[in-house]
Amino acid sequence: MIIAVASDHAGFPLKERVIDIARSLGHESIDLGTCSTEPVDYPDFAEAIAHSILNGKAERGILLCGSGVGASVAANKFRGIRAGTCHDTFSAHQSVEDDNANVLCLGARVIGPELAIEIVRAYLGARFSGAERHVRRLAKIAVFEENF
Repeated sequence: MIIAVASDHAGFPLKERVIDIARSLGHESIDLGTCSTEPVDYPDFAEAIAHSILNGKAERGILLCGSGVGASVAANKFRGIRAGTCHDTFSAHQSVEDDNANVLCLGARVIGPELAIEIVRAYLGARFSGAERHVRRLAKIAVFEENF
């Protein structure tokens, strides 16, 4: 799988670890920045991840900011992006299996590097179940995107 990875300045120290773990699991990673701890705006990196997925350059994304929340809010503004902030492995795999999440958001100031590795493993190892109830729920969300 091709994974787009991006962060703001708060997520930057953890970003390289995320890229390394994705690659060690056999995935190709695209680094969309940032490249330092100089302050930047997380919506810019959420946009880069969204475009990467929506244009078919990546299948999934991992987006890091301080809490994971701002990045998730910004990413979810793009039609077709389903981003979830996950700080545990259950939420990470469940977000894909039930909600077909295509962006994992992590709070670099909330979790440590070892937990981040386990969360990324759970997220990248998960597959959408395709269960009728989940397909039905996602269709309702798609209607929201069309109407609003």
